[in-house]
Amino acid sequence: MSRTTGPRRPAPVPTGLYLHPESRVLDWVRANPDDPRNAVIASRIAGRPAAVWFTDRDPDTLTPRVRAVTAGGAAQGRVPVLVPYAIPGRDCGGHSRGGTPDLDAYDAWIDRFAAGLGDGEVIVILEPDSIAQSGCLSAGERADRFASLARAGRVLKEADPRARVYFDAGHSGWNAPAQQADWLRQAGAASAASSDGVFSNVSNFHATDDEIGYVRAVLDVLGGPPGLGAVIDTSRNGAGAPADGAWCDPAGRKLGRPPTLRTGEARIDGYLWVKLPGESDGCAGAPGTFTPSYAYDLAR
Repeated sequence: MSRTTGPRRPAPVPTGLYLHPESRVLDWVRANPDDPRNAVIASRIAGRPAAVWFTDRDPDTLTPRVRAVTAGGAAQGRVPVLVPYAIPGRDCGGHSRGGTPDLDAYDAWIDRFAAGLGDGEVIVILEPDSIAQSGCLSAGERADRFASLARAGRVLKEADPRARVYFDAGHSGWNAPAQQADWLRQAGAASAASSDGVFSNVSNFHATDDEIGYVRAVLDVLGGPPGLGAVIDTSRNGAGAPADGAWCDPAGRKLGRPPTLRTGEARIDGYLWVKLPGESDGCAGAPGTFTPSYAYDLAR
C-alpha cells in the first residue's frame, strides 16, 4: 500500500498524563470516606489520569470548561485527554443518544471547543463511535458527518498545533480493518492537517494485544503520513471481552493497563483510560453516572 509523501510527525514526547481534580469518582471518594470500598476505589481508579468528556450542547459554557482542563494540564506540565462527544445522532439513538441538533450546530460547537485548547500538549479523542457506528446512517448522512469530522480535526489542530487528534477506529471485535480504514479515510483521518491517528476500544473490553494488532492493520490500510499512530482505551479490558459479546456494564471485567504514553510498542502512542471505570454504560446505572459497586468489582 503506497503512502502519501510528507514530513514525518515527531514521535509523541513521553510526558505524564494529567489527572483532572474534578470527576464523578473523585466526588464519590471525597463524599464517602468511611465506605469500606473507598481505599480501593481511591487508589486504583480515582488516582489514575483519565479522560474528561464534554457532552453539554450549550456552547456558551463549553470554552471555559475546556480551558479549565487544558490550563490545569499546562500548569503541571502534563497532557490532558479530552473527549468531545456531541455529534448529532450520537450512539444511533442508543443509551448515549443526544448530541447537537444538526451538523451546522456541531461545527459551531467544535469551534467553541477548540477555543479552549490553549497552546500546550493535549490529546483529543474525537467523537467515540462516530465512524465505527456510522452504518446506521444513510450514505448521504454518513458523507455529511465525515465532512464535519474532517473539519473538526482541522479546526482543533489549527487552534492548537500541539494538539494530537485521534479518530474513531471502533475496536477489534467490530468492523474489519479495511472497512474501518475506508470510513476513516473519508473522515479525514489520513490527513496530517486533521489527524494524528486513530483510537480504539473506547468504553469496551477487548484485550490490549488484540487491539494492537487491529489498529496496526487499520493504519496499514489507511495510509497517510507514516507518523500516524494509535491510542487504546485500557480502562476496563484487564479480563478481555465477554464471550457473549456483552458491552453494557458486563460482570467479571477488570481494570486494564495503567494509562501511559510510554507503551514500548511501535505505532502505539498511548494506553489511555478514556472511559472512567465505574461510570456506567447505562445498565448498572444511568449512562455516565458513577456506580461504586461496579467500580469496586473492576478494581478489587
